[in-house]
Amino acid sequence: MNVIFTVIIIASLAVITVAAPDKLLTVLMGGAERSLQTAFSLFCIYALWMGLSRLAEKSGFSRGAARALKPLTKRVFRTENARANEFIAMNVACNLLGVGGAATPFAVKAVQELENDKNTFAQKLLFLINATSIQLIPSTVIALRTSANSAAPADIFLPSLICTVFSTAVAVTLFLITDKFRRRRR
Repeated sequence: MNVIFTVIIIASLAVITVAAPDKLLTVLMGGAERSLQTAFSLFCIYALWMGLSRLAEKSGFSRGAARALKPLTKRVFRTENARANEFIAMNVACNLLGVGGAATPFAVKAVQELENDKNTFAQKLLFLINATSIQLIPSTVIALRTSANSAAPADIFLPSLICTVFSTAVAVTLFLITDKFRRRRR
């Protein structure tokens, strides 16, 4: 992949050098400036959400959410591990808020707990749910659209909700069908 990107960059530089050599430096500096602005915006978004999720963990909110979600997570993920349920609840909450970057550490911790229980079903299901992640509020995308001076940054709300619900439903349905088929073959 690095080779492909290197070739694209070199080819682009060669074309702009031939086509408009006077604009080469302007284009390079503009691209660097936009990439730094985007990176800084993402950093701020994730710092905020990681801080809030850390507060939720320290204040006991995540344990309370895990307790409230325990009947659901216990049934869906087929696990009795309270610590894994807590991490799964925080992962799902972060994904619902549209902050996948903040959700990932919780998914990693949940998978580690599920590995101790040798619960591969729950690990695979969590991976699918984390990858497709239903987003009630696509906050990261809205924040990026805001930082890019979008006229209507929240217009992504409904399409995002529809797409994430559909992708999660399809992924989980196919996983459950294949898991059921695999268990029958044994």
